[in-house]
Parts: sequence; structure tokens; C-alpha cells
Amino acid sequence: QVQLVESGGGLVQPGGSLRLSCAASGSIFGIYVMDWGWYRQAPGKQREMVATITSGGSTNYAESVKGRFTISRDNGKKSVYLQMNSLIPEDTAVYYCKLWGTSEYWGQGTQVTVSS
Repeated sequence: QVQLVESGGGLVQPGGSLRLSCAASGSIFGIYVMDWGWYRQAPGKQREMVATITSGGSTNYAESVKGRFTISRDNGKKSVYLQMNSLIPEDTAVYYCKLWGTSEYWGQGTQVTVSS
């Protein structure tokens, strides 16, 4: 059984930073050729893409987070990370990691709250 477990969320003041982590457990055939992504969902809004990273390391970011967030992956640790800097209240949401290829997996989500 494959599980994705996020960590690193919490409450932070505007301008602060957080680093989210997501680790995969279980047998995942071909994880090294799968893509990772971070998505978020704010109250009353649809889930949106935040950042993605391909198996080859190519990244893509939502316009709203470009220059502030950085996605990275560690294939050996079967993990993906999201470094979030210069956080603003509009970044408040539940953040989900996603791993996909021939199959698709989602984490359970971690809350990020940006507030003074």
C-alpha cells in the first residue's frame, strides 16, 4: 500500500518561511520516473497547482508563487519538498503533495496558515 505523508505545515507570520516535506512509503514501481507536485486548497476555493517537478528535474510554478517558492525532490528518499519564502496571507491553505505516472497518489494534506 502506497502512502504519501506531508509534514512541515503550521502557523507563520507574513514574510516568514516554511519548508514542506512529503515522503512516499510502500512499494512504488518506477518512482524515479514519476513526477511530483504540490497543490493547495483554500477555504471555498478549488484545489490549484502550486509547483511541479518532473523526473528529469524540470519545474513549473503557479504565477502567484514564482520567485518565492522552490520545489525539489530526493529520489533516494522518495521525497519531495516545497521551500516557501516571503509568505503572504493569500498562501493560507491546505497543501497536498501528489505523485503520478502510470498511477496517481495524493497525500492527506498539511495546513499552512499565514497570519499575524
